[in-house]
Amino acid sequence: MPKLCCFVCLITILFQLTNLASSKRQQVPTPPLPLSPLPSFSQLKWQQRELIMFLHFGVNTFTDSEWGTGNENPEIFNPLGLDANQWVNTAAEAGVSLMILTAKHHDGFCLWPSKFTEHSVAHSPWKHGRGDVVQELVNAAKARGVDVGLYLSPWDRHDPRYGHDLQYNEYYLAQLQELLTRYGDVREIWFDGAKGSNAPNMSYYFTDWFAMVKELQSSINIFSDAGPDVRWVGNEKGFAGSTCWSTINRTSLSIGNGSIVDYLSTGDAKGTDWLPAECDVSIRKGWFWHKSETPKKLSELLEIYYNSVGRNCVMLLNVPPNTTGLISETDVQRLREFGTAIDTIFSKNLAENCFVKASSQRAGKGGGFGPENVLDDDHLRTYWAPRDGDGISDDHWIEIRAADEGLRFNVIRIQEAIGLGQRIKRHEIFVDGKLVAEGTTVGHKKLHRLENGVIDGHVVRIKIKESRAVPLISSIGLHFDPYWHPNRQSLT
Repeated sequence: MPKLCCFVCLITILFQLTNLASSKRQQVPTPPLPLSPLPSFSQLKWQQRELIMFLHFGVNTFTDSEWGTGNENPEIFNPLGLDANQWVNTAAEAGVSLMILTAKHHDGFCLWPSKFTEHSVAHSPWKHGRGDVVQELVNAAKARGVDVGLYLSPWDRHDPRYGHDLQYNEYYLAQLQELLTRYGDVREIWFDGAKGSNAPNMSYYFTDWFAMVKELQSSINIFSDAGPDVRWVGNEKGFAGSTCWSTINRTSLSIGNGSIVDYLSTGDAKGTDWLPAECDVSIRKGWFWHKSETPKKLSELLEIYYNSVGRNCVMLLNVPPNTTGLISETDVQRLREFGTAIDTIFSKNLAENCFVKASSQRAGKGGGFGPENVLDDDHLRTYWAPRDGDGISDDHWIEIRAADEGLRFNVIRIQEAIGLGQRIKRHEIFVDGKLVAEGTTVGHKKLHRLENGVIDGHVVRIKIKESRAVPLISSIGLHFDPYWHPNRQSLT
């Protein structure tokens, strides 16, 4: 009988422990609800690239022009020293993970041996007509772990089918299929509405094109003025609006519509579609290589970086190969300086060993959503979330406190957990109680390069003044930019 009692007691204790463990599992705090619209997996990966490269190359390179006539003889295309490995190595050393090649520009000349036209590398003297620039780039990029994108110009000044809707759209789709089935994974494809004022009237079957692209490469991002995955920022200076939402209404967009450039630049807080902006700009004045041109100064490239990547966008920097088929040494050197500068500024977070506190936190201390998350290495999936029930109009704040010696910095970085939507509409930053910066949207990344230069301080407080929903901040950084001298440079 005593043994039976002990056995019953043991069973009772085990039952209670099981219930306790189960109760504790049920009480694990859950993440907040997402705020639609949300990015796709491919859009998130694209956003995290931050800096990507364009390669404008073709017959224009040999004619010293920007827009070819379509009457160029393929015989002029002969880049005897072409080395795609040099292109890719130059890009990779600058931190670029995606390179987009102009497979066909407006002149209609194809950098791959398309079976649907004779106006291609197959009829040039380069490699005795057996060359393929697209394949060379793909091979070089694969060896370095760099992804590839392609631009196929809708406007074609050479092909006689242009101006005949059915015939030309069939031709264009045939070339799309070649590019998207021959060369493995393509991560971004570029469409634009560029067309000369005297060009024949032509209707592009964009809906069919996009459907074919997604059928052949489901994880690809499609770029155009109207998306559907990435939108143009509205200018070719590389600058986004100081307010820049990744959300927009696609129904208000159309490709080649010059009246919507301001809307493209800012996006729309009430937008129903996730369509982040890409900022395209060339390292030189022109898009194709010209002997008379030189690369932009490092200070100019950094200003573009702060106004593109630092405004919730991706920077697409064009670096055109020359007539030899190489990226010019002056451009290689400038890119190397640019990559080094970005690494110098942002590789060290001066706040990493600081104490962090916040106005409140979801699920209380130990709930997994504390302010300490903004200093970890995950800038997407971990974040600080304010307490349940706090209103979206409340002043949420998060504070970084330095040790006795203080901090010296001139750049403040803020990032949202955009996987759960873009939320912040207005924010302010104080250092030791003094307002030093203010802004609107944050998104993937907001960079404040301080107008008054270097600051020495102990307490940095970021106040979220207005938000579409409870703000979720994934990362905060304090950085020192040794290249920023506001007393000697124009302010951004």
